[in-house]
Amino acid sequence: MVLVSSLTPLMFTVRRRQPELVTPAIPTPHEVKLLSDIDDQAGLRFLIPFIHIYSYEPSMEGKDPVDVIRKALAQTLVFYYPFAGRLKEGPGRKLMVDCTGEGVLFVEADADVTLDQFGEAPQPPFPCFHQLFYDVQDSEEIINYPLLVIQVTRLKCGGFIVATRINHTMSDGAGIRQFMNCMVEMARGARKPSIQPVWCRELLMARDPPRVTCNHREFEHVAPDTINSYEDDIVHRSFFFGPTEIAAIRRFVPLHLPYCTKFEVITACFWCCRTKALQLEPEEEVRFMCIINARARFNPPLPEGYYGNAFAYPAAVTTSRKLSFGYALELIKKVKAEVTEEYMHSVADLMVNKDRCLFTIVRSCIVSDLTRFGLREVDFGWGKAVYGGVAKGGAGLFPGASYLIPGENAKGEEGIILPICLPAKAMKRFAKELYNMLRN
Repeated sequence: MVLVSSLTPLMFTVRRRQPELVTPAIPTPHEVKLLSDIDDQAGLRFLIPFIHIYSYEPSMEGKDPVDVIRKALAQTLVFYYPFAGRLKEGPGRKLMVDCTGEGVLFVEADADVTLDQFGEAPQPPFPCFHQLFYDVQDSEEIINYPLLVIQVTRLKCGGFIVATRINHTMSDGAGIRQFMNCMVEMARGARKPSIQPVWCRELLMARDPPRVTCNHREFEHVAPDTINSYEDDIVHRSFFFGPTEIAAIRRFVPLHLPYCTKFEVITACFWCCRTKALQLEPEEEVRFMCIINARARFNPPLPEGYYGNAFAYPAAVTTSRKLSFGYALELIKKVKAEVTEEYMHSVADLMVNKDRCLFTIVRSCIVSDLTRFGLREVDFGWGKAVYGGVAKGGAGLFPGASYLIPGENAKGEEGIILPICLPAKAMKRFAKELYNMLRN
């Protein structure tokens, strides 16, 4: 049976020091850099929260993780100096980075709790979330605010938590992992990163003149749904898919389909159970969007070290009535293959033509696969993270975003964690639908 995690009753107190600005360790260029037309679309204008949880490591006795990470961050910003700047907005909502060197926001904190109190397998949603993440006032506005906010919280047991908010217009999952890998290398004594960062945002600028050549159902205008809109009582839970759960889902894969990946079977299952849980009308359209890393789909591939956003989220669309598990698999496989170099240029052109519009949010869900980015392997010297990944489901103000994150359950089994957000009643129905699917 799938393991379900909900917000635990654990309560604790965090004592923060005065926030500080960490600047590059040496002077860096003061210039203005344009973001790409993939970077600055409306759907990426928010701070995405990542969390890394570390246990006590005897070999690091006497070393303070706050000091180690603060110093590594300053050294990293020498190479990734745009992160120390501030966003500006030009004509046509065009975003650019003013590389001022002002720095990123860094917060030192201590909590009166031990790692054991988080449970045997910490996963979203995390208790006292807002105490672990420093919330910059009005930061969702993003203009003229720090592009990166890091809080390092020491635990009573000698472990610690690194909670990071990063402006999504600057980087995607692959870019964030590259940035954090540089921090790790600096913390462990390196003088330069093993992979040099590459800006080159002009590679994903709109063409002149813009020409939309592909069908982008992820950006279709859909009238707001007043009947089945999200309620105010959104709840967060994580569902664990280990070998047993994945094998149970694979029993429903139609014989005519070729090999299906874990991503495909889990997301098809999620889409079907979620749709049933929302109790939509039979002929209402439902939309599933999957994040596709397009770096290798360019010819030649985007340069190694490119840390901007380089993904698309093509949409599979059907009606609630037609959505079965097998049909969901077919649709997901089809849209995954749609992303090409031309598709990416077409998205960039669409952003210019449609004022950097938001993706379709009505009866939509998005899933991003973070299993290949090695976020748990971010090791500042205390070993790999007990948990490393996004801190919760959702993306900005859109609760329909979910993520596949590698992790362990309480039994120590390796698997995939899926944090999701749904209205409370729908969440109960989702859990029941999923349980029934895994049991049958």
